[in-house]
Amino acid sequence: MSQPQRPLLMRANRLMGAALVERNLVKIEELEQANERLLQIVDASPPRQCTVLGVLAYEMKALKEEDVVQYLVEQEGLGVIDLRGYEVGKESLKGLDLAACWATWSVPFDKVDGFHFIASAYWLSPAVRTFWEKQLDGPILWFATTLEGIADFIEKRESAAPKPVAP
Repeated sequence: MSQPQRPLLMRANRLMGAALVERNLVKIEELEQANERLLQIVDASPPRQCTVLGVLAYEMKALKEEDVVQYLVEQEGLGVIDLRGYEVGKESLKGLDLAACWATWSVPFDKVDGFHFIASAYWLSPAVRTFWEKQLDGPILWFATTLEGIADFIEKRESAAPKPVAP
């Protein structure tokens, strides 16, 4: 993880974990174990692995990611989006900070009539919502999605980005 985004990543993960515990989606003991694992991962692994939700769901099997998405839809009123089937507007991609997307597990994917559309696997983290509210001018419509959906979206953008030319 890039050093400038590390504090954002850590705060987003810490508050995501707390939100999962508050909503009885995981136990505090499971979160403590996942946080220890996350600290091991952050400095040694690619951004795709730097997620407390991923550790809880896929390494520890303490919850199912689908249950989190279902919670967001049923209890928080978010819509759901699969970014693989969405044609992303070019305006949304201009100047997109992919490191911030990794740190927040969220991506702005469109802007219509002044409304920004953001897909997020980390909507439960207040740090994530606050970060994007400060970054974008105008109201935000939030959509739930999976970690895989976010990771695939970002990796696709990274591979399409122009590579620096060596002198």
